[in-house]
Amino acid sequence: MTGSSGTRPAAFAVWALTRSVLLLCVVKVFTLPGPDVTSDVSVIYHGWYDVLRSGSYPQSDVTWQYPPVAALAILSPALLPFLDYASAFFVLAFLCDALVLGLLLYAGRGSGRRTAGVWVWVAGVPLLGTTAYARYDVMVTAVAVAALLAGVRRPRVLGALAAFGALLKVWPALLLAGTAPGRRTRLAWTTAAGVALGLLVLCTAAAPGALAFLGFQRDRGTEVESLGALVFHVARQFGWQGRVELHYGSLEFLGPHVPLVSTLALGLSVVAFGWLLVWRLRARTFGVSTPADAAFTAVLLFTTTSRVISPQYMLWLVGLAAVCLVFRESRMVWPAGLVLVATGVTQLEFPLGFGHVVTSDATGVTLMFLRNGLLVAASLLACALLWRETVPGRTPQGADAAGAAPALSRADSPDTPASAP
Repeated sequence: MTGSSGTRPAAFAVWALTRSVLLLCVVKVFTLPGPDVTSDVSVIYHGWYDVLRSGSYPQSDVTWQYPPVAALAILSPALLPFLDYASAFFVLAFLCDALVLGLLLYAGRGSGRRTAGVWVWVAGVPLLGTTAYARYDVMVTAVAVAALLAGVRRPRVLGALAAFGALLKVWPALLLAGTAPGRRTRLAWTTAAGVALGLLVLCTAAAPGALAFLGFQRDRGTEVESLGALVFHVARQFGWQGRVELHYGSLEFLGPHVPLVSTLALGLSVVAFGWLLVWRLRARTFGVSTPADAAFTAVLLFTTTSRVISPQYMLWLVGLAAVCLVFRESRMVWPAGLVLVATGVTQLEFPLGFGHVVTSDATGVTLMFLRNGLLVAASLLACALLWRETVPGRTPQGADAAGAAPALSRADSPDTPASAP
């Protein structure tokens, strides 16, 4: 898809229409079947807001499982004092959505770029439904998108924003996985380390309980929508004597063998990290899209193997897939398509069909196998494509060096077209 002038107004028109519907849903002009997804904002976030304003982190609340800079997202509705807390939060989520759209439209201009990334974002957010505006993940995703796009020419900006995002919700640390070796990696990683350390010192000095989230996150189990949960969805059909309960802020399976499956899920995450490390050591060809492709692949791996795959996690993948498809050289078209389909299925299982998931009936089990199967397929395909594009194969002697040098020079060239303001 090219960046023709006609596609931009069309993308904006579709974005405006779909986001208007989303806003009408979260403010309950329209209501959807299933649980009320906005209660996290009006009840849980608002409660944290009151605690944070008193000068402390919610250290006695086990549902507070976020890094310390997440306090800024929870406190952000104070920027709009003329609105009630929930309405202000939804407006800010909408503005972050608009920011991502603007960044992608700007980045899609020029040679070697395309507007496919814009359309991934335009379509992906409404596919997730009202959850997209009822969690602060759209704010984190906006930071991640800005980091990757700015990082094409400014590795220090990539490092700073990745560190800020990581202290909002951890996963943006993976944005640094694909920086080109040498000067770019040194600049991005050292900047990230410095910014992260500075923010941690600032947060711990500002209020008690800044690091309480570490213990709460460690104690989480197997959430009903995770890949590992498929074991118990099936086992229930054969008389497994476990149950589903609200535990550490989400509905988890509790009962025989759950700790084992949770441990195996952590083991899968370790294997994913090992693969990324091997890829990083073997990769030689770093093109302009490699940082985005690597970040997308890394987040896919850790999302898929997580003990918890909350619906809003899909927003991270949609945002990163959109950045990948801004670059014409990216090969992540099929994984991005699988993520979009998985995002649509996610809305079917939450909130629309969540009752079926919780009871593990035929509909719920089918939806979970479909969504998680799509994530597994996208992860494996993204890994294969990233490896093929960056790791030299068995070629005649001297061919790798000749083929890798132009890609490295493209990634490091100061003449690379700017992709973010």
